[in-house]
Amino acid sequence: MSEFMLQQTPVTRVIPHLEAWLDRWPTPATMAMASTAEVVQQWANLGYPRRALWLHRAAVEITDRHGGVVPRDVDALLALSGIGDYTARAVAVFAYGDRHPVVDTNTRRVLARAVEGRAQPGAASRRDLDLMSSLLPEDVAEAAVFNAAAMELGATVCTSRAPRCPLCPLAGSCAWLAAGRPDTGDGRRRQAAYEGSDRQARGAVLRLLRSRDPEAVPLDAVLPDWPDTGQRDRAIDSLIADGLAEADGATLFLPL
Repeated sequence: MSEFMLQQTPVTRVIPHLEAWLDRWPTPATMAMASTAEVVQQWANLGYPRRALWLHRAAVEITDRHGGVVPRDVDALLALSGIGDYTARAVAVFAYGDRHPVVDTNTRRVLARAVEGRAQPGAASRRDLDLMSSLLPEDVAEAAVFNAAAMELGATVCTSRAPRCPLCPLAGSCAWLAAGRPDTGDGRRRQAAYEGSDRQARGAVLRLLRSRDPEAVPLDAVLPDWPDTGQRDRAIDSLIADGLAEADGATLFLPL
């Protein structure tokens, strides 16, 4: 559950939501019994609400396929809705204590700089997992600490925009530092501004539906004063397409 929430949301925002979710649905089986509307309501303002649908579907799949127990095998985890390479291996390593490479954005940046001498990592690939795997200690417990340390190093010291190389424990062997820190610019694609975006419109529609649930909202009462009616209509259509809302021709409501 925490890994789903942390995919695109800071830890400080996730913690109170995670605690509330665990209080309400302490097991996959209890969540599987919830309606889609209940899950979307509980997701509240965490953002990227499709994650709530994936989490709910994963809970149903865990209940149906694995007797309500989160699987340990990486391939079985990857077969669940919304779970990719990072999440599957993070669960196997940090929940079950197995030895696998766990590679997030921060780890990829550490590998790019310390090992390959590049300022920024390229697109995520299997190569990242192979490289991290080659560096892991053989001892299972030490490998888990190594995984966590690499993520923490990238998040706090080897940051994208202002790396603090004098504080880095890898400074003595870092290929990028040894080369004089070439190409220090942040090459990441910037996320589009939220204000005025389709994401903002989608969020406004979802907030309205959550505030009125279980009642349906007449379509002509959905953000009637939104400055861009085309954007509002795209938001409604995309929420329906994503399974986050339903319409019956005259009203809009959270999925049943």
